[in-house]
Amino acid sequence: MQRVNMPEDFVPQTAEDLRMCLSDPMWRLCSGYLYKIMVKGQDGLDGHVLPFRPNRAQRKLIRSLHYRNVCLKARQLGFTTLIAIMWLDHALFVPDQRVGIIAHSLEDAAAIFRDKVKFAYLNLPEPLREAMPLARDSAKEIVFAHNNSAVRVATSMRSGTIHRLHISEMGKIAAKYPEKAREIVTGSLPAVPLNGIAIIESTAEGQEGEFYDIARRAEALDESGRSLNPTEWKFHFFPWWQEPQYSLPPAQVASVSISPTEHEYFDKIEHEMGCVLTLGQRAWYIAKRDNDFSGDAEKMWQEMPSTPDECWQKSTEGTFYAVQLARARTEGRICRIPHVQHVPVNTFWDIGSGDGTGIWLHQLVGPQDRFLRYVEGWGEPYAHYVRILRETGFVFGTHYLPHDAEQERQLAYTIGKPIDMLRQLAPDWTFVTVPRIQTLQHGIELTRTKFQQAWFDEDGCKEGLDHLTLYRKTWNARVGAWTDTPEKHTGHSEAADAFRQWAQGFDHRHVSIGKSAGKARRRSGFTA
Repeated sequence: MQRVNMPEDFVPQTAEDLRMCLSDPMWRLCSGYLYKIMVKGQDGLDGHVLPFRPNRAQRKLIRSLHYRNVCLKARQLGFTTLIAIMWLDHALFVPDQRVGIIAHSLEDAAAIFRDKVKFAYLNLPEPLREAMPLARDSAKEIVFAHNNSAVRVATSMRSGTIHRLHISEMGKIAAKYPEKAREIVTGSLPAVPLNGIAIIESTAEGQEGEFYDIARRAEALDESGRSLNPTEWKFHFFPWWQEPQYSLPPAQVASVSISPTEHEYFDKIEHEMGCVLTLGQRAWYIAKRDNDFSGDAEKMWQEMPSTPDECWQKSTEGTFYAVQLARARTEGRICRIPHVQHVPVNTFWDIGSGDGTGIWLHQLVGPQDRFLRYVEGWGEPYAHYVRILRETGFVFGTHYLPHDAEQERQLAYTIGKPIDMLRQLAPDWTFVTVPRIQTLQHGIELTRTKFQQAWFDEDGCKEGLDHLTLYRKTWNARVGAWTDTPEKHTGHSEAADAFRQWAQGFDHRHVSIGKSAGKARRRSGFTA
């Protein structure tokens, strides 16, 4: 069939008209003649069937598609519907294609398949549907008899070639099911050929995980301005303020109170994004935040982002060290920190027991506590960390271990104390244990107080600083308040607990330089 570009509003009157129209993919997608959708929650039209005509954001995505696409977006823009229609259209009109949609749960996958893909197929014009019958019809897959193409849904896909792949709400998959997200990255995405198309779309879900990593790399490529090759991800961002419907009419604006601080926020967005936010848009945003998200700014950043960076932003509410980290940045204490030769390097450890190990590397230079690096690992033996530290070539002072390093525990092949194992591995090093304190909260308060003395190398300590930023309290939903207990199993406590050993155990007035450091000092003639 020779492709012909048809006006989107053209209505075919004859069989020849229809033949020409069907040769144009944009007419098929945008005319509203072929595909129907169920409209939910719009002006009382729940359950109504309407012709599918892409909205502004959907058209922008169609026009800017690349081979690999990652879409960071505000909610309720209809991208899942658009992509379901696009994939169905591709399978209907291109032979021998395999099209897939991945959702974060089987229930969601089944709903997308039933309410978007199959609904659109079953509501095709009858002559077209009869000409494109189903050879297979199940709750997870349809195969077309006329051309052997298929559409299926699942929570991950590995086998065979997938010519079109859509991963819906990848952020939620990565946050709730990290193993499943890794399976998608290592198994499903490689199944898409270089000339195929993959689309990952999601709202943000925190500053870590597979979706975060892919989106941030794509954003960096976008900012570079260079052309992308087929294997690289193209970054698409769709903020709330680009949508005309996200604005209150003048008659309703007066009912929304917007504070001077909130106006400052909107002014900042205008300056940063080069946009203009009307009073109606500002009022809509405040009303949406307060009514739908109970005033939770963090939820609004996630679900209705104004900027790409805001998507990943975490509220300082509920964090342990947000104020201290902000002050360190303001005062320039997160910067390039050089290693000073012949000044001993101390280390502060959190030793994992079936989990992770974190180590901060530190020098005392004058009145400054300088942190040079942060090292961590998971499931590694103690010899691994000793080797890494030796490879730095640093002269070491004292290695500070948590109090439970003196307690016997099950090691790889024996039962013993971690401190004894480390002394056997590094007999020339000095290890001490930091005394146990009465409560964890007391240790956190000591750390907050001492934080003003700390300087950090911005590169060597980046991972550790990220962990300190994300070290959060636990939310008690029953009473609606933050507790003083850190969140468990987040991967951030190792860095925080290791850093806390510095606050609890390091005293400038009683610094032990250690065996290896003392020898180095005597050889070099170094004196404090």
